[in-house]
Amino acid sequence: MKTYKAYLVQEEEGSYIGSVQSVDIPEIEDNHLIIDVEYSSLNYKDALSASGPKNGVTRNYPFVPGIDAVGKVSQSSSDRFNIGDEVIVTGYSMGMSVYGGFGAVIHVPANWAAKLPANLSAKEAMNYGTAGLTAAASIKKIIDNGVDKDKPILVSGATGGVGSVAVNILNKLGYKVHAITGKNTEDQFLKSIGADSILLRSEFMENPTRPLDKAIYGGAVDTVGGDILAKIISMIAPKCSVSACGNVAGMELNTTVFPFILRGVSLLGIDSAESAIEFKESIWDLLSGKWKVDLENSSKTISLSDVGEEIKRILNGEQVGRVVIKHGE
Repeated sequence: MKTYKAYLVQEEEGSYIGSVQSVDIPEIEDNHLIIDVEYSSLNYKDALSASGPKNGVTRNYPFVPGIDAVGKVSQSSSDRFNIGDEVIVTGYSMGMSVYGGFGAVIHVPANWAAKLPANLSAKEAMNYGTAGLTAAASIKKIIDNGVDKDKPILVSGATGGVGSVAVNILNKLGYKVHAITGKNTEDQFLKSIGADSILLRSEFMENPTRPLDKAIYGGAVDTVGGDILAKIISMIAPKCSVSACGNVAGMELNTTVFPFILRGVSLLGIDSAESAIEFKESIWDLLSGKWKVDLENSSKTISLSDVGEEIKRILNGEQVGRVVIKHGE
């Protein structure tokens, strides 16, 4: 049986250890694709999957994480795709219960795949990855629902994968962007990607959160949740919107109904992983067209052998920008 190289996580005496191993290429199932992966990317969810079942992402091991992948179809049992088609796969159960993009081959249902847009390279697609898809979906949702373009848009977790792409896109679209970060060493990075003002998380959270604070922001993309999201909601202008797509700062939301019933603020949930493939394709069209941004300088390219160290970095809150994995080396 043919094999491929993958970062395989296995249980060893109660610990979950990842290493590069050879994995068998499966027999193709009906309406599935086997894809030779060119690039994948590292996300926070991947780091949780690689750390064992206690994090609730993946239950069964051995396992290959990776919720993103781009590559060429090598086998197809679907009418939608032909051998040689370049496709992007993000989310659904890939990298959670189905072997994912930390391998040089993936075997997935055909309806999980989107065709790679003609004016987007495979590398550019993974510079975005699920983070870019989530950022763009978050921005589209708040714009469609209502923002005040005369006021700044706030982005939390701005040095992370989703946050940094959101800053880039909002800057391209002409918004004034205020960026919240817990890292006091990344001002230059945030300015380089389009942040007009940088707020240290400790300073932003210094004063107690009130039910209604001064309405400074015309909208927000929150990537962290918890008390930071609660404070953001209290500072949003009337009839404007906040998108929520993360929980690294906490799963609880301690707020009141006042921003919603007195200012008409909207809190919009983002679940890009399970979005319909048609919606994902519409977002990829934006990211390869009117909303396209150059993320090359804010992306780091690694090989499979580097994945373990990068997982430690992201779990320690040290990741800045995007991390892309190049396969076939």
